[in-house]
Amino acid sequence: MIKTLLKSVRQYKRESLLAPLFVAFEVAIECMLPLMMAKLIDQMAGETMEPIVKIGVVLVIMALLSLMCGIISGRMAAIASCGFARNLRRDLFFRIEDFAFADIDHFSTSSLVTRMTTDVTNVQNAYQMIIRVAIRTPLMIIFSMTMCLTINARMALIFLALLPILGIVLFGISMYVHPIFRRIFRKYDDLNNSVQENVAAIRVVKSFVREDYEKEKFGHAAQEVCHDFTSVEKILAINNPFMMLCIYSAFMLVSFFGANMIINTAGSSLTTGQLSSLINYGVQILSSMMMLSMIFVMTSMATESASRIVEVLTWDSSLASPENGLTEVPDGSICFDHVSFRYHKESKKAALADVNLDIASGQTVGVMGGTGASKTTLIQLISRLYDVSEGSVRVGGHDVREYDLNTLRDSVAVVLQKNVLFSGTIKENLRWGNKNATDEELIRACKAAQADEFIEQMPDGYDTYIERGGSNVSGGQKQRLCIARALLKCPKVLILDDSTSAVDTKTDALIRRAFLTAIPETTKIIIAQRVSSVQDADVILVLDDGRIVEQGTHEELLAKHGIYWEAYETQTKSREAV
Repeated sequence: MIKTLLKSVRQYKRESLLAPLFVAFEVAIECMLPLMMAKLIDQMAGETMEPIVKIGVVLVIMALLSLMCGIISGRMAAIASCGFARNLRRDLFFRIEDFAFADIDHFSTSSLVTRMTTDVTNVQNAYQMIIRVAIRTPLMIIFSMTMCLTINARMALIFLALLPILGIVLFGISMYVHPIFRRIFRKYDDLNNSVQENVAAIRVVKSFVREDYEKEKFGHAAQEVCHDFTSVEKILAINNPFMMLCIYSAFMLVSFFGANMIINTAGSSLTTGQLSSLINYGVQILSSMMMLSMIFVMTSMATESASRIVEVLTWDSSLASPENGLTEVPDGSICFDHVSFRYHKESKKAALADVNLDIASGQTVGVMGGTGASKTTLIQLISRLYDVSEGSVRVGGHDVREYDLNTLRDSVAVVLQKNVLFSGTIKENLRWGNKNATDEELIRACKAAQADEFIEQMPDGYDTYIERGGSNVSGGQKQRLCIARALLKCPKVLILDDSTSAVDTKTDALIRRAFLTAIPETTKIIIAQRVSSVQDADVILVLDDGRIVEQGTHEELLAKHGIYWEAYETQTKSREAV
């Protein structure tokens, strides 16, 4: 896990090394200060101020040097930890971008968001603490204990005896809270999922007046997190009073036995200055132990966060480009050869079962079927968003698993029913299809998609700003913009997944007619619920329960009096009734 995380340090190795180095200098100087203070106290009984002034000047210089080292180490630690977090988020995002749909389903969107935000922040804070405080604490304990043993070994045993007691308590607390933190992060995922679902569907929530229900659901998730955090804080609250008890007990013992030693030996075994330095070293040792307890808490939380991050970074995606994969798709021909598909290996029922299909390049194929007939599943296999469970899918005469993924997906354009537009101008959204497209090419694609007319009526035309998610355009306008965006790719295969459902039948017919002249050599697959959207297709497929139950032209399917005929009759009668 540590090895994987350290790969994200990269260009911040220098700062990561300089921070603990300057911390070591800072600790070394700080551990010399009590010794100089002891000399200063012992010199106060002298007759002149000269030794006191000299020692005082040395103390000021040492304090300034310690301060300078502390500032530099703090600055280096901040730069290193923030840079490390930036790289870690970048690596996570890039890894997620390579995930297949099945991988996203495995982790869930809300969990991935939590890992990129909360978990990375926890690891960032822990990293900064490790390269600075976690280095400072053991060095301070070792140096201070060494100085105590140098001054008076018997008095140093008081501090030495407390160290294992404190260590056992800290370890016990850490072991107790770690599984609770693991549980908390799973509940964070549920909390984020509630927020994401609610915000994305806020219009539905308000239209059904379900605000109270959503508030109650969110409140329950927040209460679960609060309950677990309270349990952790109750345990951690024991830490501070116990530490203070040990510190003050140590001071009382050192003061009592130290004073007796000074009096009984007339200062020969222990001077007043040395007693003062012992107390100062005791403060440093026990304060370091308190700091160590904070590190234990932080690392306990960060360890679980780190394991969640590493799980994503090391996840073997279910889809990957083959080594030396094909970098050119010859044409838009498609062949399904005994294809079966399950979303999960454990699923007993296949989403697609023994599908056989041959589509020639340039053909127009209509796909119909009821809800849950696996129409979308069928087309997702073409661009290899999922891999088949059995059989093979060939595009351009080659198995899709032989292609470089970017090459394959760049040759297949998909326009979904629930289209996505990004915040930016219309031009910027259209150039997702072709970043180098000229204004003339944009206009030509929009005319084919029947989008040019409404764009020209907008205040800024093609420079009109689209709000996030396309909230300032209608559903039909959004669909037409997405079709134009897909046309700009000049794909070998164009898939329209019920993507004209929000436009009228006349506009739908104009779009399909434009395809004949705009992309004659492109294979077009049109998934629709309306018979009018597919009746002119070269071949029409009817899916039911993951199987192709009917196949043929419009006239051939009507003659069979099957599912297609029933849909046609129902829709025709509905139009006549209107």
